[in-house]
Amino acid sequence: MPRIRFIATVDFPPFSFLDQTNRLAGFHVDLARAICAELDVLAKCQIQALPWPELEGALKTGQAEALISGLAVNAESRAEHRFTRSYLTLPARFAVRTADRPDKDRPEDAQWQTGDAAALAGKRVGVIDGAAHEAMLRQWFPDLRPVTFSRQQWMFDALKSGTVDAVFADGLQLSFWISSQAAEECCGFYGGAYFSRDYLGEGLAIAVNPRNARLAEAFDHALAALNRNGGFAELYLRWFPNGLY
Repeated sequence: MPRIRFIATVDFPPFSFLDQTNRLAGFHVDLARAICAELDVLAKCQIQALPWPELEGALKTGQAEALISGLAVNAESRAEHRFTRSYLTLPARFAVRTADRPDKDRPEDAQWQTGDAAALAGKRVGVIDGAAHEAMLRQWFPDLRPVTFSRQQWMFDALKSGTVDAVFADGLQLSFWISSQAAEECCGFYGGAYFSRDYLGEGLAIAVNPRNARLAEAFDHALAALNRNGGFAELYLRWFPNGLY
């Protein structure tokens, strides 16, 4: 191929955004470069920013060879594009106030130490109204008491103030909020990560035009190699130092 042009948006931090020098940066930018380096085609690789509504059109018309910007992988999108293997799955997580975690020396609170969701039974749990996480919370954890919010910041403020006992949300967004100045070190993850293809999708993958099936196979090879040699783990820790899981 004479070139391999990746396209992404500029408003999807930390995956792709314009840095202080007005250059495109982020996890997806570094991942695209790592894939090209693994395939020894770095000289052919380009990374271009486009508005979100223009991404799929650019891929279909051949203006770009690869879309790496969080396009949902579902039956509808699979009918239009060829996708690589998933390289990152975004989980749902609980977060609670650090002060509400009982001391480890208190055996009656053992459930809190292991992060068993059963310990939240009857607790008020904040969740975004109408989001997939609300439906997931109601079906998976019927003993919890959902409290819905129309804005994420209002939900986080409610957790800080104690209006709710916990929140259930996207692990990525929670990770960055927990470590932000706005959180004031109030809170932390509780329990493990929860995955659901039905509610949360199949994860992040690179989309290519169906006629470029061999390119998708090459990307799959590179992604597998990056997982084996530690390259992907290095990128993950660089952009998600607080972890998602």
